[in-house]
Amino acid sequence: MAEIVFHDRYTGQDCVEKVYGDAFLRWTYETLPGKIALHSAVKRAWFSRWYGWRMDREKSRQKIGPFVRDYGLDPNEFVRSPDQFASFNEFFFRKLKPQARPIDSSESSVVFPADGRHLCVPDLSKCEGLFVKGEMFDLATLLDDESLADRYASGGLLLSRLCPVDYHRFHFPAAGVPGSARLINGPLFSVNPIALCQNVQILATNKRTLTKLQTEHMGTVLVMEIGATCVGSICQTYQASLPVAKGDEKGYFRFGGSSTILIFESGRVRFDDDLVGNSKANRELYARVGDRMGMVVA
Repeated sequence: MAEIVFHDRYTGQDCVEKVYGDAFLRWTYETLPGKIALHSAVKRAWFSRWYGWRMDREKSRQKIGPFVRDYGLDPNEFVRSPDQFASFNEFFFRKLKPQARPIDSSESSVVFPADGRHLCVPDLSKCEGLFVKGEMFDLATLLDDESLADRYASGGLLLSRLCPVDYHRFHFPAAGVPGSARLINGPLFSVNPIALCQNVQILATNKRTLTKLQTEHMGTVLVMEIGATCVGSICQTYQASLPVAKGDEKGYFRFGGSSTILIFESGRVRFDDDLVGNSKANRELYARVGDRMGMVVA
């Protein structure tokens, strides 16, 4: 895979992704020695714990300034300035000022749960593939529940991929009452398209959490967080059984790229045209948390 191209909703331009750790990622997934290292070490939980430990050390603060400059982050969005973080990991799951990510105010809208690059599938029963045409992960494996997979077999899906450069807190797409988060254990492969184009089943087998969000107008929305290589942990900050508003924080990822998945009951959501159009072309749409991704179908 030569380049990762996504469409920026705000500029209207196709962009080439600047991949953090590109050389190591390509070596790991595109060379024989790298693939050996991948299966013997990189996908293992201990490898991610070790890397997370490194990013928790005070010495890792030295990475913050160059990271902000190299990837064009805006410190004015941060609640705390870059020099106030005790480690790179603490900076990585930083909070943003509320005005940096306003939540779409329409009562009928559904919003993106995270900053990132997004793909949608309006009807899972007609999915032609993610990233690569004809390649789709198994829903029953993803949910670890065949009866639940049957229920959502014709539902709509949103996949949101967070790069290391992105804001790494995830939020609720709609108001409702969330249940507890169920952990489904698995390995920690990368969720970068370089890896997913070789094996999209990674999304269905990596370590992940599943929460059911009961809503007034969309039935039950399945909310998932998916771990990946060098993600120290998936941290939930919400309280189960307490009502949440659209855009409320649900939790955060510690260091590394990662993904979230939303699955809606059949016919409940109409995704926005730019999201649908780019997804049909197997091209991700960049958009930020709180912005509209679609509308509730009355």
